[in-house]
Order: sequence, then structure tokens, then C-alpha cells
Amino acid sequence: MENNIMIDLKNIKKVFKDNIVIENMNLYIKENEFLTLLGPSGCGKTTTLRIIGGFENPTNGKVIIENKDMTHVMPYDRPVNTVFQKYALFPNMNIFENIAFGLRIKKTAKKEIEKKVKDILALVNLSGFEEREVDSLSGGQQQRVAIARALINEPKVLLLDEPLGALDLKLRKDMQLELKRIQERVGITFVYVTHDQEEALSMSDTVVVMDKGEIQQIGTPIDIYNEPKNIFVAEFIGDSNILEGIMEADYKVRFLGNSFECLDKGFNKDEEINLVIRPEDINITSKENTSLSGEITSVNFKGIHYEIIVKSNGYDFKIQSTKYFEVGELVGLEILPDSIHIMKKEL
Repeated sequence: MENNIMIDLKNIKKVFKDNIVIENMNLYIKENEFLTLLGPSGCGKTTTLRIIGGFENPTNGKVIIENKDMTHVMPYDRPVNTVFQKYALFPNMNIFENIAFGLRIKKTAKKEIEKKVKDILALVNLSGFEEREVDSLSGGQQQRVAIARALINEPKVLLLDEPLGALDLKLRKDMQLELKRIQERVGITFVYVTHDQEEALSMSDTVVVMDKGEIQQIGTPIDIYNEPKNIFVAEFIGDSNILEGIMEADYKVRFLGNSFECLDKGFNKDEEINLVIRPEDINITSKENTSLSGEITSVNFKGIHYEIIVKSNGYDFKIQSTKYFEVGELVGLEILPDSIHIMKKEL
């Protein structure tokens, strides 16, 4: 495949009646990549997944899979399989028959079916579950069966539409690790849809942040978190302090009446900008040690850290700290150059 590109979405537009759900999307997905479409409800991520899978036709544009135009190819003729949030297992079949269903349709030999089902059950940590009934399984086990059933046909791409949405928090976190392990073991392309930021950051090679039918940013989880391209991404991915400022020069920004060193350049002198500072990147110190100081107005215990609000020059900074401070304390705020992330000013 050219440049190892598995899926190439070219100028995809999708309109339902008068509602534009996807607006001129261009996106390529590499072979063996774990790519996540992330965004709020209604942003177009599930529609994008359904267009890749062939369950929806784009209004305009092309879907290229393995260098072949599959825009109007039926789902069952694409090298793709899908795992939905509702697993759609067959309640009248045991686990073996659920997983073997696709192979039986293909008239695969009985011995080959038995071997493949045994191997795929081992992959999803369900060895010995062949005779179990669907209703006897936990939600997490049912989800593994759904993944096994999708993988046994050896698709080149597995599409996953919020598959962990029905699970409780602990099981969800366990299954995040499990899914990443499975993807690395089988070595195929995973395209994953979620609105859960932590899920996207912890599992993905690449994150595509979407809003209102448009891609806002594409990058690694670290890039998306540390270098958001705009206010939407900064606010949607984790907690943020978002302020207005002025670039005084390369590597120097002014906000809240003070000048700070930063790592950004290429802006015009005195250009108005927005900037992001993550709550964990602000150190609370003595007010004598820093140019920026304020009063603690709120302290909430969050388990692994305290969430602290410090009012400084009219702005309420949200700060995460493992140290406890009293409400009413006057403190200094230390902000290092690599903690300040500059963005173009949004009108």
C-alpha cells in the first residue's frame, strides 16, 4: 500500500436533510494504527465511522481502502468489521457459535473453525468459554466475545463505536488496556470512536479531535494535550486555564499585567493571542518568590490531588497540587516557560 495508508477519506461531506454532519473531511489512517475519533455528541465521529464501514454513503467525496475506491461498496465486501456499543450477540447461540458464525457463512471447514475459535478465545482471555451462554457473561466478557467475533474473519480494519460505553468505570479502564493489547497482538488498524478524553489519550497512537462536523486537530495524545491548536481542543481535552495575552517578542508573552518567558515564536510583535496553562503545571509558592500572586478561594480534595482555585489579578486559576493549602492564604504562582502554550487569537 502506498505509504502504508490503509484508509484515505477524501473531501468527505455528509448532509442529512439540511443538516451538514461532516464538512469537507480529509483524513488518512495508516496500516496498524490505533486512531481515535474524539469529540462531543453530534460532532460527526460516528457518522465518519459508519461511512468507513459502508453503513452510510457520503454526500460527496471518496472512501479509499487499500488503494481501492470503496465509496459505494457494501459493508460485507469491505475488508472491515465493526464492534458496536450494543454487542448484538446471538442469545440463542453459545459463545463458540457466536464467534464461529461468520466462518460458517463462508463455509469454512469444521476443523479450521474449531482451531480459529480456540485461538481467538485465547487472544481475548476467554479460553474455555466455548460452551457458555451469552446471558451468563459479564458486560466485559460479552464485549470480548463481540471483539473475537469481529476479529475471526481477519479484517484489515476494526471499527469500534464507543464499545466501552456500557461498562462501569473500573471495567472500562481494564478493557482500555485489554483493547490496546489486542490491537498490538493482531497488528491491524483500529478506528475507535469515543467522547471520553482519558480513553482516547490512554489508548491511541493518533487522536482526531472533531467538533461540528470538522476536524479541529490531529496528533499524538501528547501533542493534543500539550499543544492544543485552539480553545475548543484546550477545553475539551482535560482541564485548562485559558487566558488572553500579547506576544511581546519571540519567546516572551504578557498576560495579567506581567511578562513571562515561553517557548513560542513566529507571532507578530504585540499580536493578541490566547494561551493555555494546564492546572498541574502551576506551582504554588511563596508570594515573595514570584511576580504573580493571589488568594486561595477554594480547596477540594479529588483523591490523588487537591483542586485549588487561586484568584489572581481578576482571574481564577485552577491548580492541581498534592499539597494542602488553606482557603484565604496569599500565595505566589510559579509558571515555567514550557507550561505556557500559545494559540492564535480566536475572533
